[in-house]
Amino acid sequence: MGDEALAITYVGGPTAVLELAGFRLVVDPTFDPPGEYPIGARQLTKLAGPAIGPDAIGPVDAVLLSHDQHPDNLDHAGREYLATVPLVLSTNSAAERLGAPGTVPVMALPNWTDTELIGSNGGSAVRVTGVPAQHGPDGSEALVGEVTGFVLAGDGLPTVYVSGDNASLRVVREIAERTGPVDVAVLFAGAAQTPLVGDAHLTLTSEQAAEAAEILGAGQVVPVHFEGWAHFTQGADTLREAFRRRGLGDRFHLLAPGQRISF
Repeated sequence: MGDEALAITYVGGPTAVLELAGFRLVVDPTFDPPGEYPIGARQLTKLAGPAIGPDAIGPVDAVLLSHDQHPDNLDHAGREYLATVPLVLSTNSAAERLGAPGTVPVMALPNWTDTELIGSNGGSAVRVTGVPAQHGPDGSEALVGEVTGFVLAGDGLPTVYVSGDNASLRVVREIAERTGPVDVAVLFAGAAQTPLVGDAHLTLTSEQAAEAAEILGAGQVVPVHFEGWAHFTQGADTLREAFRRRGLGDRFHLLAPGQRISF
């Protein structure tokens, strides 16, 4: 990689802007202020707002939406934002819930299916593949709902993995076996916990994130979704230490909200 083949701007929470081959993609838009966000009888507590608002992001080509059913991945302002973008790639469930005619342009991207984003001049293309994500322990999908991750690739482009809310290293191994090494891994971490699944984690722990980077053969790693919400049990310090212990500190890039990095 080089000459800014890929740039990532960390907005906060799970939200980031990826710039690849002239395309601009937003991951899991969350733009609401701090506050309480009910989910049925439970609630999630948001501790920090985004560093960048939707108006400041500028034109984008698509949103990569890991799932729509949890407010820490798609909040009220994020839902409004979806109606302003040309394309949303997400789960079958999200397409059914969000994609009514005249509302949000959602395309379902089931596991191991892909679509191509074609540049306006027809000369550049990014292939986006939906990949598995398991948002909790084995058997939890009936409780937490459907989630997806993404792999971005193309001729002469770095391969980028966006994990979504995944807590399973088995899933990471499956992705690595099918896609080969990735150049950049955007890993949702934070070791999220809620009473819904007891003591189990809903996203990767810091140690699992470092192991996932090894499994993927990731050349560079940018963690997201490890701060800004009360249900995260680990954060920047534990992530930094986990990658250091595995000798991966030179691949690990901990961005502050609003910070942009290029590869």
